[in-house]
Parts: sequence; C-alpha cells; structure tokens
Amino acid sequence: MRTLYQTSRLAAIPEYYSRDLRVIISLYNLKHQIPDAESATGRQATANVKESLEWGTKIVGGVKPGIEGEHLGLPVFPSVKVAQERAKPDASAIYVPGNQTAKAIEEAIEAEIPLVVAVAEHVPIHDILRIHSMLQTQSKSRLVGANCPGIISAIGKCRIGFQPLPCFAPGNVGIVAKSGTLSYETVASTTRAGLGQSLCISMGGDVLAGTNFVDALNLFENDPDTRGIILVGEIGGTAEMDAAEWIKDYRRRTVDPKPIMALVGGLEAPPGRIMGHAGAWAAPGEPDAETKYQVLERAGAVMVNHPEKFGEGMKALFTNQSRPGPMPGTSSQKRGFHTMRRVTPISRLTAVNKRGLYIKQFQAFDILKQKSVPVNESASRSDNCISVSITVDRTALSPCIIASRSSNINPAQSHKFPFPYTQTKFENSIISAVASHLSLPVSAHKQLARIVQALWEIYKEKEAFTLETQIVISADGALEVHGARFGFDDAAFRSSGRQEDTHKLRNISEEVPEEVEAEKDGIVYVKLEGEGSIGTLVNGAGLAMNTVDALTIHGGHCANFLDTGGKATSETVKASFRVICSDTRVKAVFVNIFGGLTRCDMIAEGIVLAFRDLNMKVPVVVRLRGTNEKLGQNMIAESGLPLHAFDEFEEAAKKVIALAKGQ
Repeated sequence: MRTLYQTSRLAAIPEYYSRDLRVIISLYNLKHQIPDAESATGRQATANVKESLEWGTKIVGGVKPGIEGEHLGLPVFPSVKVAQERAKPDASAIYVPGNQTAKAIEEAIEAEIPLVVAVAEHVPIHDILRIHSMLQTQSKSRLVGANCPGIISAIGKCRIGFQPLPCFAPGNVGIVAKSGTLSYETVASTTRAGLGQSLCISMGGDVLAGTNFVDALNLFENDPDTRGIILVGEIGGTAEMDAAEWIKDYRRRTVDPKPIMALVGGLEAPPGRIMGHAGAWAAPGEPDAETKYQVLERAGAVMVNHPEKFGEGMKALFTNQSRPGPMPGTSSQKRGFHTMRRVTPISRLTAVNKRGLYIKQFQAFDILKQKSVPVNESASRSDNCISVSITVDRTALSPCIIASRSSNINPAQSHKFPFPYTQTKFENSIISAVASHLSLPVSAHKQLARIVQALWEIYKEKEAFTLETQIVISADGALEVHGARFGFDDAAFRSSGRQEDTHKLRNISEEVPEEVEAEKDGIVYVKLEGEGSIGTLVNGAGLAMNTVDALTIHGGHCANFLDTGGKATSETVKASFRVICSDTRVKAVFVNIFGGLTRCDMIAEGIVLAFRDLNMKVPVVVRLRGTNEKLGQNMIAESGLPLHAFDEFEEAAKKVIALAKGQ
C-alpha cells in the first residue's frame, strides 16, 4: 500500500551520532579576512568551536574563502573543495550570516559533503529555493536547516550547531523540533527525568527545511539507541501532517512501536501573521495548528501542551509501554485543549502580516499592469470567479501554482501544481492541468498562461513569497484580475539589501505603533486582539507561541506575543518591558525565559534594572530555566522588588493569571 507521507529526496542521513564523524566549520563572514579574537563573529565562532571540541566533536578544520592558515590549532582551508581533498570531512557546519549562507551551502554541495548543517537565520527565501533546486539534482549531500540550532548526539558526543550543552545528557530519547528554544526545553525536561537523549535534530523554523520530520522519524525508528521519540511542531506548512501519516503507518506495521510524544505551537496564533520564525505562517490551503494537533493525536502521538511535561510523560510511557490506552495524567490537559478560546479565521485577502511586506492592492495592480495583465478594479464578485496564486510548496521544496474554483483558496476546491525553480516559460502541460482543474474552456488557456507567466516573473524578479489573485471570468470568457494580495520576502531586503524599491512601499504609519517600535530593537512583537490582560516576554519564537497557548489553556488571556530572540540581553529585556507596558490592558507580565545561549543570571539582571528604570507598577512573574537558573532565580528573589520567581511553568502560570485578575 502506498503511504501518503513525504520524505526529502536527499542523501541518507549519515551516522552523525558516531564519534568518527569528521566536521569542517565555515566560521567566518565571507567578506572579511580571518578575524582576530576581538571581532564579534570571531569570538562567537571561536567559543563555539572550543565548546564543540571539548564535547567530543571531531572538528578537522575551518574554511575561509581564499585564505589558508590555522586557528585553534586547526587548519583553515581556502575552499570547501580543498578541505574535502585534504581533510575528508563527513559534515560541514555553515555558520556564515544569512546573506551569504546560500553561497556556503552551494560550495558544500559541489564538494559532495554528505551532511550540510546551516544554522543562520534570515536566509532569503529565493536563495533557499535555488539551493533546493540544486539538492534535487544530486544524491550525495543532505541539508539540515537553515534557521536551526543544528544537530547533536548526546551519546556519540558530536555537536554541529550552537545548542546549550549543559542541558544534554546521554540517554534514549530522540528529539526532532522546528523551534530551538522549545527543543532546549524538551531536552532539559528529559534530562531532569533521568532519560537523557540519543540524538536531537532541528528541522528549523524556515519556510523550506532541508531535513523534515519524516526523515528524522525514519532515522529514530531504526536507531537502536532511541527508545522513545518526541516531535515538536508549530504553525506553517504540512510537515506535521506528513509526520502523522508516518506515525499511523509505523504503528500499523510495527508489533511493538516506540512511544511517540508531540507538541504543536501556535494554537492561539492570529491567522495571517508570521509568528517569529520565518516559516511560522500558514499559506493558502495549509492546516492551522489545531488541525495538526488533532491529526497527530489521532495518529497515536501523546500530546502535551508544554515541553516541561515531556520528561515525566515519556518516563510514564516507558513504564506503561505494554499497557494500552492514554498516558496517565493527560486527560485534564486534553480537556483544556478542546475547551480553550479559538481565534475566528479571517479572509486570506484581508489578513495582516507585519514581518513580511504586503503591499496595497492598488500597488499590486500597478505591478500587474506593467506585465500587461488585464485588471478590472471595478469588477464585482460573482459565481464566475476563480483564484490563482503562486507561493511555496513546502513539501515539494519548490514554488507552486495554487488554483481554486472559488474566489478564496478553499482547500476542498483548490489544487497545488509544483514546478521547478529553474522554470522560465511554462509548458502547455502544466497550464492545461491548471485550466482543467479550474474548468476553463480551451479558449481561455492562452489568457491563463499569460497571467501565470506574468505572476511567475513578478515572483522571481521581486522575490515574492506569495502572490494571490482573484480572477473574474467575464461573459465573453475573458479573464481579468479583480483582487490581489502580494507578499514579498523581508529577508531579501533586511539581510541582503535586495529589492529596496519594493520595500520602500511599506507605510509604517498604518502599522501597529508598538510593533514598529519593538522592531527597532530586534524584537518580534504581535499585539493580540481581545481583552488580554497578561503581557508575555519570551526568548524564542516557538517558546513564545507555546507560552501564549499554555496560558490560554490555563484560563489566562494574553495581550501579546513577544519574542526577544534566542540571544536575549538585558537591553532587549528592558526594551521588551517598555513595549509591553505601553499596552494599558496589561495587568501582569509573564517572563518565560529558557537560558540556553543566554544565561539566566544576565536575564535576571536585565529584569531587575528594567523594573527600577521604568518605574513599573504591574506585577511580574518570572520563570527562569536553563543555564545558571538557580543564580537567576536567587537574584530575582533577593531583589526586594515585587517580582515572583518560579522554575515550574504551571505554578508560574497560575500565579500570573491570578495577579492579572487582581487576586
């Protein structure tokens, strides 16, 4: 029987849990010479390499284009090709910035490095589309990431990435996650439970992931060191749906399946918004987080609402592995999920997204007119209206046409038609297939072809991530665009300086002032609608989404989503408090920090300073976990300020909800 789940068409995952894996590191910004220890890039890269070497990783050198030398006693090679010839590496860690990540990945693929791990954020989506078009023509290299912490084996002592090492312990739980901070929480939970980890794979938070959930699940199934599996998903794409299909098939064909637990972040995310991660948004026709949760649960995964529950939950599953039925202690949580407040979906063409650039409809019409696409701005909606869009197919790892027989992208009436990123002119076969799905007469095929060709040219030339159009079919069979919503890649401009003219169309005076202010400090802030009374301050997009979800499940009402970024500092904490407290609805603030790369004591210092400098009046509940957590908690407790410190999430959640209610 044919299975429905999707796996990437790349080289097999190497045995990177082995101590013998040989790693090269692309350490430095390609625009500079080998940096000294005083440069920011040099300090971070050097510290990471030292940690990885001490952990046990077999690093055999670094790569700096055009330069040969030595650093930390390791050779520096002038190119990946030379590194491959001399050091025979099994893996390449790409640490260069987002605007140069694609070039470094290309070099690794050309040198046929088996495993390529890219950790950078803000890689332009069209750069990654081009990378995947290369990957699909070969079978030697596999990509992990981008926008991910990397991979790490607690058993083999091999680390490729920037994970917080104190959280990890050798054990038997395999973890695959989209979110870095949620994966660290998950790791810490399994470590506290005495289970430890076998292998941790980050799928990453980008739109197009090099390695997906199914790839990881296949590896965990056949890994003798992995006894239980944890999957951490979130809004955006269909990877969780593919994982659910795999889990159903696995449980059907396996006599004694390994227990699987899962979490899905973004249950409370407003439709149409990017929630911190570049890929944390749902394209037309994609499932929301609630749908993913339910599908995984029906497939047999034991669901939790917070990563803190994974450790004891997996321990209970190991203990009760031979007993049928749900894991003890999960029923109350499941009731909470099914009764929590849901966000009412809104029309795709009116949804708002502040991370990427959505231009006004009249601006989209102007771009279409420049491509000689017929536009009828005064056309009214009728039964003769269809939708044609170009966006990203996250499963096919390529662009695609989405065609719907209704004016909106209705999943029941729409179909995806993936095509290669290298496509220049569309063949008659794909146009005929789209026209057939839309029930268009043969006489309309040429008009459809002109519209689709124009959309693709706009998509590629201006680096769009989604172009959605509504097309009316006139009485004489002519096709005219009467609705358009165009979104362009924010990373192409921010990290690479491309598409400046398009991004000049942004009008920040029409945006939420608090969101614009937060953006100046590198903070992702989303003001939530309704009667939210709890302000949230969290480091990491996945953890921020889950914090809003979990507080809602416990009966709280959040006023905002706020991601300080994975490397929160005392300065960003202070700026975050300022933005949160500008919302008069906020009656209490919940700080939920997992100290991975960021130390909890540094965050505690920032909280204390912000509380004093901003003359804050609202009570603050602080949950600190991770690196130096006890020191940070003691600093909060001894500050003499009205701050409430906790390490357990549920206790902290109950406290902040009570404070927000004035109790």
